[in-house]
Amino acid sequence: MMESWIPTIADDAGPKYLAILRALTADIRAGRLPPGVRLPPQRALAKHLNVDLTTVTRAFNEARRAGLIDASAGRGSFVRNIARPAEVRRPNPSGSIDFSMNMPPQPVAARLAERLEAGLSRLAGSPGFLDRMQYQDSAGNMADRAAAAQWLGGRLGPLPVQRVLVAGGAQAVLAALLAVILKPGDALCVPTLTYPGLRMAAERRGIRLVPVACDADGLDPDAFRERCEAERPRALYVVPTLDNPTTATLPRARREQIAEVARAHGVAIIEDDAYGALPPEAPAPIASVAGDLTWHVATLSKCVSPGLRIAYVAVPGTNEAVRLAAELRAINMMASPLTAALASQWIADGELEAVVAAIRQENGLRQAVVRETLQGLDVRAHPYGHHLWLRLPEPWRRGEFGAHARQLGLSVIQSEAFAVGPAPEAIRVSLGAASDVETLRYGLSLLATLLAHPPGAISTVV
Repeated sequence: MMESWIPTIADDAGPKYLAILRALTADIRAGRLPPGVRLPPQRALAKHLNVDLTTVTRAFNEARRAGLIDASAGRGSFVRNIARPAEVRRPNPSGSIDFSMNMPPQPVAARLAERLEAGLSRLAGSPGFLDRMQYQDSAGNMADRAAAAQWLGGRLGPLPVQRVLVAGGAQAVLAALLAVILKPGDALCVPTLTYPGLRMAAERRGIRLVPVACDADGLDPDAFRERCEAERPRALYVVPTLDNPTTATLPRARREQIAEVARAHGVAIIEDDAYGALPPEAPAPIASVAGDLTWHVATLSKCVSPGLRIAYVAVPGTNEAVRLAAELRAINMMASPLTAALASQWIADGELEAVVAAIRQENGLRQAVVRETLQGLDVRAHPYGHHLWLRLPEPWRRGEFGAHARQLGLSVIQSEAFAVGPAPEAIRVSLGAASDVETLRYGLSLLATLLAHPPGAISTVV
């Protein structure tokens, strides 16, 4: 029994339910709340903390979805056995820390290994499993497309299965979309800082990238209109939520304005919604208000695991679906039938949302470490994202900083990887590849130490 557990949240910034969730997670991981312990009744905890009951309920629901606690009517909420002490990894000061690969963290609470083992075992024992191991339609089989429509429908609203495709990762989809929508020499509007994978695919096809100015809220609709009038682009590429690399999220009104400009000028929209499932209350995608001109791409690589190599695409119509399927066939034939089936099964039974919830919670914990260790620096981040955008203080320059970071075993991505035009003195720092929060804290502390001193003094500091 530990019904006296009361978290400390008075000085914790952000929503109260997240503060409760972070305190609960920290105490479970530290062993202060061992497996089997019963938590206080939600109503009593709300009274102690002087918050609404709904605040505590939301925190407990997130913890339950993340696999941290179990709850049942009449019995209460209990801490689950999520990790053994041997599973907890500590930072290795002599090793390297990868801040370059933008992948979601894989927290113990997500139980990915357990879910993979159980899910694959269920698939192997299901009727027609061997049929799943044969070649599939390049758009995905109808069962997987129906599951994709269900997953996308949570953000886009109801979708006909004929307008939804299953593909082997978002990079293949982006390459195929460029072939479907644009010809060599055509203009593609992109943010001034844009995803390197899109840049690479466009350059290989001879597509001209037209940079569009952005501000703290993301792509500027007025700047987009000016580019449309001057350059007559065929399409716009945009990451509307947790932009890579700047972390900006377009407000709903701005999404609608961008759609209006695109419609007025006959411009197709490629909406790369890689991170859209992470925030619990993200604005509706552009495709939800302009589905007839938007190609919406949602990958599981950034909200579950890159190992699945599954992306879902909602296209403007059935003719567009046929054209995109043909291009996908030429690029990589089909998505992996096995991981597509696994993802469909997880969507049906709620496992996929549970994994996303665990990653969402872990991102919140890691962003709290960012706020603690990088105080006073020019950092742009999102509470549920797993990367940040850091503008370097004077007199640091990105190349020099990158070299010093590498000497300390830290890898970051410099701004020129994203820039369409002049590159600012900035870096992207990805938080997901660090094995745990303490390793992340150690690495970010090293970055902060570097930035606290001028380049010439670093050799004596480190």
